[in-house]
Amino acid sequence: MDKSLSAKEEIKYIVQPGGKLIGTIRVPGDKSISHRAIMLSAIADGVTEITGFLEGEDALATLSAFRKMGVMIEGPKNGRVTVHGVGMHGLSLPEDTLDLGNSGTSIRLLCGLLAGQKFNTILKGDDSLAKRPMGRVIDPLTEMGAVIGSDEGKVPLHLEGGKVLSAITYELPMASAQVKSCLLLAGMYAKGKTTITEPAPTRDHSEKMLAGMGYPIEVDGNKVIIEGGGKLSATGIDIPSDISSATFFIVGATIAKGSDVTLKHVGINPTRTGVINILLQMGADITISNERETGGEPVADIRVRYAVLKGIDIPVGQVPLAIDEFPAIFIAAACAEGVTVLTGAEELRVKESDRIKAMADGLKLLGIDASATHDGMIIYGGLIGSGEVDSLGDHRIAMSFAIAGLQAGGTIVIRNCINVKTSFPNFVELATHVGLAIEEHDD
Repeated sequence: MDKSLSAKEEIKYIVQPGGKLIGTIRVPGDKSISHRAIMLSAIADGVTEITGFLEGEDALATLSAFRKMGVMIEGPKNGRVTVHGVGMHGLSLPEDTLDLGNSGTSIRLLCGLLAGQKFNTILKGDDSLAKRPMGRVIDPLTEMGAVIGSDEGKVPLHLEGGKVLSAITYELPMASAQVKSCLLLAGMYAKGKTTITEPAPTRDHSEKMLAGMGYPIEVDGNKVIIEGGGKLSATGIDIPSDISSATFFIVGATIAKGSDVTLKHVGINPTRTGVINILLQMGADITISNERETGGEPVADIRVRYAVLKGIDIPVGQVPLAIDEFPAIFIAAACAEGVTVLTGAEELRVKESDRIKAMADGLKLLGIDASATHDGMIIYGGLIGSGEVDSLGDHRIAMSFAIAGLQAGGTIVIRNCINVKTSFPNFVELATHVGLAIEEHDD
């Protein structure tokens, strides 16, 4: 892990008001796919070549964990990683606790994969991860036969090895790709067919990658079925640019007069494009071109120009498809004419921070009328002012308030921005390149 993170060094952003975004850029690789590429290639037969890997702290935490379990991994270098797979049962006992830092995806998916191993494992994370609910994976894994020790469903987690897992039929109580993927990984080691039913569609990167690596998996409407005892075959994986990272520039270009930005090679998996659907309903000028497919994942170039936005009632069906992008969407709503209402987004309360409360507090501090509700927010569009906000160590909140500077009446200072390194290590560099007046300072 990055020494600055372990030492709790802090960073603040200072954003000067105004400006516009102009240019053509490629944002880093998709974080969700980067995690899964390392995990599945590590337990595959053969050597997998990965390109477009996100060299951020979260994905590097996953990579480090598999190195500690005996997997030979070359790189990363310029987004290229070579993984020498050890097969389904080739992982070995790590010498110490696996520290997943700030990554909820890492720890939840690893719970499923490690529940079927022969050795004991301890998983831990940073202070933020220690607050996030793990019962949502512990409960169904326990039903499958796993033994996981924890203090009230929080990290650290103690996984006992050598347990025989049995397939289950499970209805997810919430729309969560992390829980779904956790159970799919455990299902690979379970006896019988595991069936998972979703209440609403969530990102399907795990299903696509499993199928692409030759593992039998069946998708039937809102059900995913996987049978234990199969194997994975190494293959090339080209990771698209992360639509979550692209979102900050999509929103920024939309709200700043004179903006014209093109984002290259962005993943447009339909389980991830809620942010585009929502912004289009608000009146955004977004053009998608050069659509193609890489490794089963659809990608395209996205051009965004300034547009006058209107407040809307965000369709509940779009919420799971944009769950990580709402901090930036809230900034768009703050710049829109009229009222934007979000409901059905309770999941935002248990992300890296309580994103509903954190964004409502920050928007109000900057002069926007924003009211948090138990499952969403009501935002009255207005004029963003100046002030100092606390991102609470949440990378998406930090970057969202950074782009708010494009429409601000004065300087915005954002504290606790170190965790931007988890998903978008070159955010400041790219943002400056296209026109955002942002500076990074030691806090």
